[in-house]
Amino acid sequence: MPGSEADVIDRLVGIGPGSPLHAIRLRRPEARTHAQASYRALFAPDHPGQVTLPERFAVATFVAGLHGAAEAHAFYAGELAATGAPPVVREAVERAIKDATGKGPYGSFPKGPLTREDVTGPVYRVGSDTVGVLGPRLAAAFAHVHLLVLHPRDAEPAGLRALLDAGWSTTDIVTLSQIIAFLSFQIRVVAGLRTLAGHS
Repeated sequence: MPGSEADVIDRLVGIGPGSPLHAIRLRRPEARTHAQASYRALFAPDHPGQVTLPERFAVATFVAGLHGAAEAHAFYAGELAATGAPPVVREAVERAIKDATGKGPYGSFPKGPLTREDVTGPVYRVGSDTVGVLGPRLAAAFAHVHLLVLHPRDAEPAGLRALLDAGWSTTDIVTLSQIIAFLSFQIRVVAGLRTLAGHS
């Protein structure tokens, strides 16, 4: 099964035993343990349910790509390959990242003082060629990920209907949301630790 028992955040940052950053992480053992347990629950579950491992790692690769997190992107792309996903699927994921990447966050606030901070931006539509490779489930998931990552102000219940129509159950959507949230958390932690490393 893809995924190593080695602490993933340590791996993404390049933290080795005995290093100053390793000592910093050991000061908060519960946070470190919970982060790794969350990774295992999402990416090495005993019972994956209807959300397959390739789907989980494809979504994670896409999220990391949209965030511009090079280390996380490389890691999850490697884990996607380890699931046995064929090259054509991995290439389609990379193509989707290239097509969907933007500056963000875009979107509009409710009418009021904050509307001056509205930013218009492209809404990602998965290309037909990519849909043909990834299938409707992943295509809908990628469109949803793009909305949450780059258009968080524009998220609406209608977006969940698109997922349901593509074959995602309500339980699947919870898993998808957990993956997106976890990646955002993990990427922020890695960025913070890298900043600490640069000042140590």
